[in-house]
Amino acid sequence: MPKRSSKPEDPNQTAHRTLMEAAGDKPKTPAVPAPDPDKNPAAVALGRLGGLKGGKARAAKLSPAKRKAIAKKAAKKRWGCG
Repeated sequence: MPKRSSKPEDPNQTAHRTLMEAAGDKPKTPAVPAPDPDKNPAAVALGRLGGLKGGKARAAKLSPAKRKAIAKKAAKKRWGCG
């Protein structure tokens, strides 16, 4: 599934970018934050790898009844029914 931005772009930013492109100016792109120098890059990569497969691996281990119970509990919390 493709990743989507969690926040929609501000309409003012969209208008500014459109105006800049129409005028032929190159819009400024936001700077990408530098990685934290205190963290070990190898450890960061391993943590990300585990995080990417964690939910799928957990779901594969659970029985259908346990998955259903977890889903019901989450729905109750989400919709304020319990």
